[in-house]
Amino acid sequence: MKLVVALIAGFICIFPAVGFANPPASAPPEGMVHIPGGTYPMGSHKSLLELDPVDLFNTDRHALGPENPAHNVELEPYYIDMYEVTHGSYMKFVEATNAKKPRFWDDPDFNSPNQPVVGVAWKTAQSYCKWKGGRLPTEAEWEKASRGKRSINYPWGNETPDSTRLNYNEELKKTVAVGSYETGKSDYGVYDLAGNVAEWTYDWHQAEFYIFSSKANPVGPEKGQYKVIRGGNWRNDAQDVNMVYRNATIPSIRKKTLGFRCAQSAGATAPNEYPAPH
Repeated sequence: MKLVVALIAGFICIFPAVGFANPPASAPPEGMVHIPGGTYPMGSHKSLLELDPVDLFNTDRHALGPENPAHNVELEPYYIDMYEVTHGSYMKFVEATNAKKPRFWDDPDFNSPNQPVVGVAWKTAQSYCKWKGGRLPTEAEWEKASRGKRSINYPWGNETPDSTRLNYNEELKKTVAVGSYETGKSDYGVYDLAGNVAEWTYDWHQAEFYIFSSKANPVGPEKGQYKVIRGGNWRNDAQDVNMVYRNATIPSIRKKTLGFRCAQSAGATAPNEYPAPH
């Protein structure tokens, strides 16, 4: 018996990490989802046969679209909000900081506590995220939360969008409570990455950015005229809620179709707050 015990003890000493090599990560901050680090595909392979003729005359989109080319990026682990920031959550920010109430604040179609807050400019959205201990997600972080490691068109897969998965195509003519579409969430459990409201990202927009962007933790250009928005909104059709579709607008704009969610870095080297954009 003593010999058996000794052998077992020796085995444990030699192989102490069997079954415990990767201890579970600490719990994400409240309301956030942990997105693991690693390499994942970003962008799309669009051929000339798929070219929208209007893009030939659009100076903000290069001929094959700013989603091209498809490429791999490496990201540090991070956290991202499970839901879009709600009207109720934003109210706490207003009360705590004496921030100005956003546009459309009192519009009955957009001011229920669980609806996404709208009418928030980029700078104010970033201020909210900083108040919460984070920042707006980079464009790459946003897309990974939506896509995971799959080559898919929408957060749920490649199935055609319909009203059971998202709020889009002006079917309801307003936003709905966040998390309303269980079958529309991403593989990581993030909701409403397609439709409901489009979402601010951290990055400045540049149509050709994917051609020369960094592979590791890419962040948009240092300066620009437009900020990237992703995800489409309740007015958009199936093309514009495609998860790789890149759109952009001036950072001061405040629209009833535009909201945001926050992110936080979880890795050892990626900053939780990137340098202030110019």
